[in-house]
Amino acid sequence: MPTFTYLTKDSQGQRNEGEIRADNVDAAAKKLTAEEQIIIQIKEVDTSWDFIGPFLDEISLSIERIKNRIPLSNLVFFTRQLATMFSAGLTLERSIQGLSSEEKHPKLKKVLTQVAENIRKGLNLSEALQRHPGVFNSLYVALARAGEVSGNLQEILDELATYLENLDDTRRKVKSAMTYPVLMVFFLILMILGMLMFIIPMFSDIYAQLGADLPAATLMLVSGSKLMTANFQPILLFTTIFAAVFWLFSKTKRGGYLFDSIKLNTPVFGDLLNQSIMNKFAKTLGILLGAGVPVLESMALMKRIVDNRVYEQAVELASEYIRDGFDISTALRRTEVFPSIMLQLASTGEETGELSSLLDRAADYYYKQVTALVDRMTTLIEPLLIVMVGGVIALMVVITYLPVFQMGMALQSGL
Repeated sequence: MPTFTYLTKDSQGQRNEGEIRADNVDAAAKKLTAEEQIIIQIKEVDTSWDFIGPFLDEISLSIERIKNRIPLSNLVFFTRQLATMFSAGLTLERSIQGLSSEEKHPKLKKVLTQVAENIRKGLNLSEALQRHPGVFNSLYVALARAGEVSGNLQEILDELATYLENLDDTRRKVKSAMTYPVLMVFFLILMILGMLMFIIPMFSDIYAQLGADLPAATLMLVSGSKLMTANFQPILLFTTIFAAVFWLFSKTKRGGYLFDSIKLNTPVFGDLLNQSIMNKFAKTLGILLGAGVPVLESMALMKRIVDNRVYEQAVELASEYIRDGFDISTALRRTEVFPSIMLQLASTGEETGELSSLLDRAADYYYKQVTALVDRMTTLIEPLLIVMVGGVIALMVVITYLPVFQMGMALQSGL
């Protein structure tokens, strides 16, 4: 089905832009006018090379985030302080200027100075923040814009600070569950490389001098050691190139979808990732709808927030269903991606008119699930990894010393 980009204006004169899928341009126009939108421009997207633009945008945004990497805790503190100072009667310019002068992080200090300068020139807070996508994401900018429109900026900044605190806490929990296994696997790889490159060659020289017949397992280990020591630089270069190609492929649409699908279906870690995404999805959508952001605009923002291509595609599909007239819970259900608990709470929220509060409860539920899963993983994975690392190293040591054991048994039988 073709995709069309559009630029429209609503009855209040607010301009909206985005993408819509339809059989033809007339069908796309009919969908937009059914939503009481005045069409300014609509045109079909040329999909022959459409992978290049999003790919380059993804690479550019990744580089921007790396360049302006700022701890989330610093952003939380800034948001909380800005809400407090603004509610005390200070202007946004003075508040941000004061916070920038006190900020210790050099990158954030520079960004805040530029934001204050842009506000002084006449830009709104959301417009000034939008110029720094590596620091302030789409959600941050959208909520700031919603606060400006509704005149409720202080409350929304407070809610945003609370949300970022919860997000920071969830990230810490997920990282704490993932860090130890990653470090243990890294340590295991280093140990194996050390034995293959330094220890086994010493034993192979001794065995060669003795002229002993080596067992098959030891011969395989010695051959692997010789291959590693003789071709270490080409292997290192190939590994680096493979990692770079892997990263670039993961930034493409199909590659990202494939890898994200694998991550979601990984035993144990996939459950943790799913629960974490659901926590972020429910909390963010609840905040957006509670702040008065339109449903379709909220879903467009959710596509950027979930940070997983599988859920991005599901949110995009749900947006199409909502545009066709389905309610939110039905649209999410038809994607066949979202869990039943989320769907039940969303359906109840729509029936009672308290969708944002029910989504907030769903976020709390998934936050507790993440916490419980991290605790279980920490309890079980640590001893299992210790046993695995010890077992692999013990196996290599036994295979290395196997000829010595055989020689000892031969000497005993000869005596």
